[in-house]
Amino acid sequence: MGAVLPLALQKIQDEYVLFGATALLCLVVFVGLILIPAVSSYGRIWEKAVAGVLSVFLLAALVSIGAVLGIAIVLNYDTLIDLVHGR
Repeated sequence: MGAVLPLALQKIQDEYVLFGATALLCLVVFVGLILIPAVSSYGRIWEKAVAGVLSVFLLAALVSIGAVLGIAIVLNYDTLIDLVHGR
């Protein structure tokens, strides 16, 4: 009987590695293309803070829209497939 590995040391499935890498890439792109230009466009500290908060609000809105669309697709997958194939 082999040794039982702790949960943290068990093999991570490929899907989780891909999802994690994609999430990290999206976060880097968000910071580089939205957050840094928004914050660096202003001179006063309070303006930079407001620009940062609004950028994070934008990120939350985009993630929420993506989650709602993803859930809608998963829940209506059979209907969408029938619609695409003209059944």
